[in-house]
Amino acid sequence: MQTQPKLIDSFGRTVNYLRLSVTDRCDFRCVYCMSEEMTFMPRAQILTLEEIYQVAKAFVELGVTKLRVTGGEPLIRRNILELMNKLGNLQGLDELVMTTNGSHLDKMAQDLKKADVKRLNISLDTLNPERFKRLTRTGDLQQVLRGVAAAKAQGFERIKLNAVILKNRNHDEVVDLVRYAVEHGFDISFIEEMPLGQVSDHSRAEAYYPSYQILEDLAQHFSLLSTTDKTGGPSNYFRVDGGATRVGFISPHSENFCSQCNRVRLTAEGRLLLCLGNEHSVDLKKVLRSNPGNLELLKQTIVEAMKIKPEKHEFNLQEKPVIFRHMSVTGG
Repeated sequence: MQTQPKLIDSFGRTVNYLRLSVTDRCDFRCVYCMSEEMTFMPRAQILTLEEIYQVAKAFVELGVTKLRVTGGEPLIRRNILELMNKLGNLQGLDELVMTTNGSHLDKMAQDLKKADVKRLNISLDTLNPERFKRLTRTGDLQQVLRGVAAAKAQGFERIKLNAVILKNRNHDEVVDLVRYAVEHGFDISFIEEMPLGQVSDHSRAEAYYPSYQILEDLAQHFSLLSTTDKTGGPSNYFRVDGGATRVGFISPHSENFCSQCNRVRLTAEGRLLLCLGNEHSVDLKKVLRSNPGNLELLKQTIVEAMKIKPEKHEFNLQEKPVIFRHMSVTGG
């Protein structure tokens, strides 16, 4: 019999979902996520895989049932499969999932399935090779599509595509992306760009393309049925009539979802981040390295941290970002 969740914030929200950033590094330089010239953290500042595992173990013992491993790009972290296998064996964990850019899935999808990863989220913003190169600065679309095919062949419970939509960059591809998802039996979520870190490629206000506009674009080509489906995250889902594909919308600007927030994030450097759009955090690395092996102290620190989880984010596209960390260090 499962124990009752023990992580409840001061607004009465139960936290049962932890996102783990295992690295701030990535083999892409996506225009909405990173600057073209990034300075990464020294490796000594990044949590070790054992430290990440200890945090995950503490959270699961406190009632968290879903772990999502993210980056940067998690599959470039050395020995990542060793960590995934250990996480997959945690007692009380219902779902181990991963977000990836897909560039290494052609070689690693089979091992991820063996590690009991249930679902994959794969970033795919365009099906146009030239656009893909422009948006990622370094990426190869065909390599990613091979990875997507390899993941499909492994039979994960669900594969979901994530597409960040930017006006006049890829907003005209939303119909093609849904058709691709339907063809392969995938889900897809469209994401409004989040103002984290300074980017030099574009004005975020100018590139903003709201979820309701995407929905209007899709409605001209598909019959979309509203659903109450939830996968633990902030997506609101519609189902494509006549198929299994779900189309989700993550809308931090046009439809604030903070009232139902059930998640926290561990950054690559060991900060427990209580909100994506605020800097409220607790330094778990300090606890881990000052008190090695003291799981009870770690759990106590996590429980106390729930008191400072803020009610909501304060994203504003018209202003320079008040959050200077890039998405790549945040845990998605």
